Amino acid sequence: MSESEVKVGLNGTNGYAFPLFGFPNIPLPSAIGGFAEQGVASAQQGCEKIKVASAEMAEALHETYSSNAKGATDYGAKLIEISNANTVSAIDFFAQALGSKSVPDVFTLSVAQARKAFDTASAQNKELWGLGEKLAKEAGEPIKKYFAKVLHPPS
Repeated sequence: MSESEVKVGLNGTNGYAFPLFGFPNIPLPSAIGGFAEQGVASAQQGCEKIKVASAEMAEALHETYSSNAKGATDYGAKLIEISNANTVSAIDFFAQALGSKSVPDVFTLSVAQARKAFDTASAQNKELWGLGEKLAKEAGEPIKKYFAKVLHPPS
């Protein structure tokens, strides 16, 4: 593009030598400029609020993930502990049953083992249920706190 073509921009074309199709160059009133500035300022404030909310949500999710990881580890460790206790109990029962001298002794031993296993399983289930409730409560707490903060901001 030559220098004369660029200068033509002042005579009815834009800088790329495209005609402006006769649209007049009308200066905008200052009121419209003020509305535009307010719109930009409002958009910037909205973007800042979104950035803050995003950072807070990321923090809440991080807390939730950390809490879930600890709770799941505790729950898994308890399951391993229970499994080990049940295995030891079963092996003890079989050792005692093999050492029994008569069928009535095996029967009596079996009834006692069944009762012990039932009581143990009931206690273990209560313990696991308590851990599950604790895990659920702790997992939801950071999210609950975040939403309370968003829905009920301090005045």
